[in-house]
Amino acid sequence: MSTDPSASGPTTGEERPEMELLSGINSPADLRRLTVEQLPQVCADLRSFLINSLSSHPGHFASSMGAVELTVALHYVFDTPYDRIVWDVGHQAYGHKLLTGRRDSFATNRTLGGLSGFPTPKESEYDTFAAGHASNSISAALGMAVAANLKKDEPRRNVVAVIGDASISGGLAFEGLNNAANSKADLLIILNDNDMSIDRNVGSLNSYLANLTTSRPYNNLREMVAAGLRRMNLISPKSRGSITRFNNSLKSLLVSEQNIFEGLDIRYFGPFDGHDVGTLVRVLNDIKHLRGPRILHLRTVKGKGFAPAENDPAKWHAPGKFDPVTGIRLPEASDCPPKYQEVFGKHLVDIAGRDPRVVAITAAMLSGTSVNRMLAAYPDRTFDVGISEGHAVTFAGGLAKEGMKPVVAIYSSFLQRAYDHIIHDVALEGLPVVFCIDRAGLVGEDGATHHGVFDLAYLRTIPGMTVASPRNQNYLRSLMETAVAWPGPFAIRYPRGRGEKTPDTEPRQLPVGRGEKLHDGADLTVLTIGPVASDALRAIERVERETGRTIALYDMIFVKPLDEEILREVAAKGIPVITIEDASAAGGMGSAVLEWMAANGKNVPVKCLGVPDRFIPQGTPAQLHHLCGFDEQGIADAILKTLEQ
Repeated sequence: MSTDPSASGPTTGEERPEMELLSGINSPADLRRLTVEQLPQVCADLRSFLINSLSSHPGHFASSMGAVELTVALHYVFDTPYDRIVWDVGHQAYGHKLLTGRRDSFATNRTLGGLSGFPTPKESEYDTFAAGHASNSISAALGMAVAANLKKDEPRRNVVAVIGDASISGGLAFEGLNNAANSKADLLIILNDNDMSIDRNVGSLNSYLANLTTSRPYNNLREMVAAGLRRMNLISPKSRGSITRFNNSLKSLLVSEQNIFEGLDIRYFGPFDGHDVGTLVRVLNDIKHLRGPRILHLRTVKGKGFAPAENDPAKWHAPGKFDPVTGIRLPEASDCPPKYQEVFGKHLVDIAGRDPRVVAITAAMLSGTSVNRMLAAYPDRTFDVGISEGHAVTFAGGLAKEGMKPVVAIYSSFLQRAYDHIIHDVALEGLPVVFCIDRAGLVGEDGATHHGVFDLAYLRTIPGMTVASPRNQNYLRSLMETAVAWPGPFAIRYPRGRGEKTPDTEPRQLPVGRGEKLHDGADLTVLTIGPVASDALRAIERVERETGRTIALYDMIFVKPLDEEILREVAAKGIPVITIEDASAAGGMGSAVLEWMAANGKNVPVKCLGVPDRFIPQGTPAQLHHLCGFDEQGIADAILKTLEQ
């Protein structure tokens, strides 16, 4: 691999430097002892390390490769951890982890008991704020900057928010920008722009002005003139915003371009080449002492330094295992059953082909949710609204109000951001919006920020909402048919990844609020929701073989409305009940069953298995199900213990 991170031609990992500089960096203090001339080699070392490590220990690849120079420059210029760096999302923070004492443990990244795949203060003092969901960095960093001012921290504490061009499109980011514009807090916002064209580079004049406005002599003179004008009462805090907007507009006029920040009362610098580490160090040193909110705009390339990732950054966002020399991604077994999202995407196209009112909406997750299949087939009826989950839901409400049948496909943990919109803009009016909730349950290696374990609890309390979960791919298709025909809001949750090998059956509309008996028994009853039914059935069959006792199993299918016929049948037996769900045990299906039993005066012992009342770390789904006690072994143990009581 080339040792020049700004080399014109991207490379693979064929050439591997010895990483002698990186091996001597155990903290940013070690990095700051190097010369600026040595920093390009540090960047090359970081890229080589990431290529070789992530090829066999998968993670978020392209984003971290694209942020190498920025990461090095930030820790070189700022006195971290005293100075605060707040990462948005955290996909780009692997280099940050390597420079902050976690190089030797990086192979444990995203594994049970190992490093988190995202920055978390529980792991390191250099991780100043939890990351995982987009668009929160500006608000969090502004809070830190205001706190530093209120506490009068000495020496001055610098606070930096690093946000990408996708994350800055989220509503929370703009709320933060708006508040920052009205604040005197000393906040530096770095826009890592690797895709969206916020403004275009027009050549030498633009570069000249960009460098001029960041230079320390220029800014010292500017502040001195401003101070003099304030003393003469010629400018005031009220007019400060107008002057800042004028300066930004003047720059835009001179270079014949505009950018989205020109109307904000925030000083704007850039754009600069985000892969020129020497320039980044100079610019950061020049502007870090300035007062008030500032935006530094950097242009970067996702996957920088690895040719396959540069050529197709979307596929290399989280590519899995790959050959570090050739860049060839290792294939999965060919006989695997399809992923739930693939089943969803394919059947959505089938439904849309039969009903021209069906439209699809997703929030920056076209391929992740398989809505890209709908885009290919019906582009005029497919909408990717970007990182704007709240807007996605309200937009769907507007479509439904005018007779369309919107299908909103969003990951469970991200749909949390749209909770008010679900209530106010869909459920309150009883609008027929279908929520297809991907990545429901414990998702695995992405960890606590991404586990979709709260949806059953936060949706089943909403009046008029129908909430269901399929136990396999066939039931996903049938629930989609049911939901699109339903006259009110309807949520379907399904897990990440593949189901079990199941012969395809013709999809059909299911009776809403009706479950199914899968196994009969007289000594104990198990109620499940979703794919965990398969683990429960295997556990039941094992226990029956070992004990001679018999256990009934019902797939409830619907959490709201519950199948009251099943519950009456179960209660009439007077035998213990175990509920199982890949979701929060508090507030989910088990809670709903307990509420029904209490409301109907049924004195039946009920034990609830699910995700306990704590945040679950990263690990494989199988490991996490075992950790939470509802894998096959955990279910069998719970059944045996209950039978013994």
